[in-house]
Amino acid sequence: MNKEIVFTAPNTAELWEFEFPPLGETEIRGRTVCSLISPGTETAWFTQGEYPLKPGYAAVFEAQELGRKVSSIKPGQLVLCMGGHRSAQQFDEKYVVPLPKGMSASTGVIARLMGVSMTTLMTTKARPGDKVIVSGAGPVGYLAAHQCKLAGYDVAVIDPNPQRREEAIKSGLNALPSFPLEDLDYAKKVGLVIDCSGHEAAILDACRIVRKNGEVVLVGVPWKANTDMLAHAILNEVFFNYVNLRSGWEWEVPLLSRDFVWEELYEGYNNAPYSTFDGFKRALKWLSLDGVIPLNDLTQDLKMDDPQAIYSDLVSGKLTKPFNVLNW
Repeated sequence: MNKEIVFTAPNTAELWEFEFPPLGETEIRGRTVCSLISPGTETAWFTQGEYPLKPGYAAVFEAQELGRKVSSIKPGQLVLCMGGHRSAQQFDEKYVVPLPKGMSASTGVIARLMGVSMTTLMTTKARPGDKVIVSGAGPVGYLAAHQCKLAGYDVAVIDPNPQRREEAIKSGLNALPSFPLEDLDYAKKVGLVIDCSGHEAAILDACRIVRKNGEVVLVGVPWKANTDMLAHAILNEVFFNYVNLRSGWEWEVPLLSRDFVWEELYEGYNNAPYSTFDGFKRALKWLSLDGVIPLNDLTQDLKMDDPQAIYSDLVSGKLTKPFNVLNW
């Protein structure tokens, strides 16, 4: 019987049995090889929420059963999907992406997390060569900084945590403990700040350092207030520095690209060259470049047998590596 992780109450994780619907003619089904914990979101859901909750949105599975009209996937292929923490997955073939040949599942699954900030790269007005700051060097921020570097930006990552800075520096990134507000190379010269911290003090500094008409994109979730700061402080910088402060909403682009179709003007996302799944493909391509985004020392493989212990360790800080992969 298939099983999946369910948060049933605050600080309580269980394995529940589930069944799939019949396999559709364009669907793929197979065993989950691994799934990726999203630490910020899943910590919040584990400790508070409307239960039951089923966590997880990143998995790699083996294509074992194929509907009769599946054409793009072959049996035995490993594919990336936006699946939950469950022992098997079932998706339409258009909602999976094959892993490059030779890529491990634990590497490929991280492409899903890269998609969080890939939308910002698809929508920003900043151009390659511009200065970009990533605030917060957690899992999403670490990946976002490398993505910006690969895209040709002049990148610095900010984090007060010395361990995170050390990890970033070892990977080839420029890491600083705080915003270089007095540094003439940065002050009013930054084209884009991607905030992955959700911390209002970082967002204020971001608004102070960007150039006129620069962007501050909120990717990190502001789960709670961290200071007694008044909103006026940020509003003042936004107004007088002409800051484009906006959400880093991942779903600003459609799931799939589509060409312009005159007859479908009223159906939304018409003529959309960028998409979530194009972002996943790009992320997998970047991850396949040997050593370009170092992950080996930053990934913890966890045996999926006791979800309660795993999530208790997550919220208590015992899981110290940025990327925690559940092996099924």
